[in-house]
Amino acid sequence: MQTATKQQRTTYPFAALVGQEDLQLGLLLHAVNPRLGGMLIRGEKGTAKSTAVRGLAELLPVMETVQGCPYHCDPRESGTACEECRTAGSSRKISVMPVPVVELPVSATEDRVVGSLDFEQTMKTGRRAFTPGLMGEANRGIIYVDEINLLDDHIVDVLLDAAGSGINVVEREGISVTHPAGFILVGTMNPEEGDIRPQLLDRFALCADITGEADPHARVKIIKRRETFDLAPADFLAEWRTKQQELREKIAAAKKKLPQVVVADTVYEYIGDLCMKACVAGHRADVVLLRAAVTLAAWRGHGRVTPGDVADIAPMVLAHRRRQPPQPEQQAPEPPPDAGEPPTEQDEQQQAPERRPDNRPEAGPAGEAPGQQAEADKQAGGSQPVKEVVYAIGTPFAVKRVAPDRDRLVRRGSGRRSRTRTDSRAGRYVKSTCRRERNDLALDATIRAAAPFQRRRRQNGRALVIEKGDIREKEREKRIGNFILFVVDASGSMGARQRMVETKGAILSLLLDAYQKRDRVAMIAFRGTQAELLLPPTNSVELAQKSLSELPVGGKTPLTAGLVKAMEVIRQQLKRSPHMRPILILLSDGKATAAMAGGSPLAEARLTAASIREELDIACLVVDTEKKDLLSLGIAQELAAIMGAKCCTIDQLKTDSLAGLVRAQLAT
Repeated sequence: MQTATKQQRTTYPFAALVGQEDLQLGLLLHAVNPRLGGMLIRGEKGTAKSTAVRGLAELLPVMETVQGCPYHCDPRESGTACEECRTAGSSRKISVMPVPVVELPVSATEDRVVGSLDFEQTMKTGRRAFTPGLMGEANRGIIYVDEINLLDDHIVDVLLDAAGSGINVVEREGISVTHPAGFILVGTMNPEEGDIRPQLLDRFALCADITGEADPHARVKIIKRRETFDLAPADFLAEWRTKQQELREKIAAAKKKLPQVVVADTVYEYIGDLCMKACVAGHRADVVLLRAAVTLAAWRGHGRVTPGDVADIAPMVLAHRRRQPPQPEQQAPEPPPDAGEPPTEQDEQQQAPERRPDNRPEAGPAGEAPGQQAEADKQAGGSQPVKEVVYAIGTPFAVKRVAPDRDRLVRRGSGRRSRTRTDSRAGRYVKSTCRRERNDLALDATIRAAAPFQRRRRQNGRALVIEKGDIREKEREKRIGNFILFVVDASGSMGARQRMVETKGAILSLLLDAYQKRDRVAMIAFRGTQAELLLPPTNSVELAQKSLSELPVGGKTPLTAGLVKAMEVIRQQLKRSPHMRPILILLSDGKATAAMAGGSPLAEARLTAASIREELDIACLVVDTEKKDLLSLGIAQELAAIMGAKCCTIDQLKTDSLAGLVRAQLAT
């Protein structure tokens, strides 16, 4: 974290940046109109994001402030000043300072961002005193958040609220404070590390998607300019001083012209039409697009907004708001004339062609379909060699965000999925407790506990006397990741009707979501006579996807072996990380055909499922891959009931329902 008063570094000049036109334009428009609403920069590392933000601050002129005001209030704008500055009136002294730039770290707590109770002043005077947070320090300046998608959602929400309204309202620890917080919010993120909630994403006015320069000449220019700057910063700044001054003058001229820009009715209609075609949610996009177009017109020196101004800025306004149009309803195809009884499970396996990784059918011996051959191998008891086929991964789908309930246990770790109690001081303060374990003082609750007894205690010149029994500590909560174990049926029956293709697509969707939420994942596959740990617990989505793509199908269904292997893996992980929240996801039709001890395969699987519920007491989900027809047995539903798990059908693998069920299980 750095503020403008501490910043002594030599800043690379904004005018010397090469490329990244959208990034530069978006920042310059916010310099002209700080009330635009903030900018999100999505893209690769090393693309001058931080350099551009710091360079923008250098372009902004020094500002006059009320001397000693922690919020840098403008002495000429009493309407937006804090309460003390408004009370002081004309007696206020004026000072000059550069525009503050606050770099907000991902580890910042809510107390530090919004402000908190001043412990020292409270103890000395006996009155509640407020210490401004980073939003107060950044008033009339810039807040820059690198990797904003990794910041806690409630802090992002507070930042966006203040950035839009220009006011920070603090109601906490027995204090009520409202102070100005008009700042430009700039956030950067790498989409591969996960996205921001759509509700928060929509609050950013502009969004720029940037990549490294593809033009070799531009890359050479970047290298040369940066090398010159590093070797002789003073000479480089002198070389670009004229260009920098031109930008400052253009920003000042655009600020003056901004209130004078006129908007015709045809422009309003054009904006509404663009937003409707983009299928945006709500009307914020329309309002922001108009505001951005007016600012762009002022930047270009136009007296009125033109359709060209709207068209040029629309991509940055709609980039993060655009949605897919709803799909038209499709009528069910007419049944063939000879349609009879629904196909049985065996018919599906005999008729469905197997798929290779390129999604083409692969013929078996003597022209038989691989699914038919695999079923024959299963019925023959393994007397014939089992033909294994590798299926392609189905199309992954978007995962809905469903907030799980708070966990009652105290857990450690980091992540972005489950909200749980924590014994660290990095979480969010939710309530106070009498237990004194972590040396995390809850000052507000301590003062309230001591207040009724002050008349009976000896003051000895102190405004407040606190005894040992008054002390309260903060109870905090934070988000952590989970351990998700996939147990996948890879027997021959999974080849019918592209079941494995759809199953792999659903697993990949959950793997991507787990990666974004900082979960650890593992995968077990069972086929033939044994179960194998294909993917040990990892955070790497690349390894998980590779193991998934290479997973073959064929042979019997050793369901018990898969469940036993799952119990072993979960026990090992709980020994290493007792605070972890595991969830087991079983994808199978439940038709066990191979036993470990030589008895009934299905009875053995039922006993193992009961052991999982009794011994592990973890969240479980069963995905039934059986096609529903007149001969459906419902064995997977029965196993799910024994395990105390939720159960969904194979059809739900194509929708967001599976992900929603997983998230619901994480809350149990």
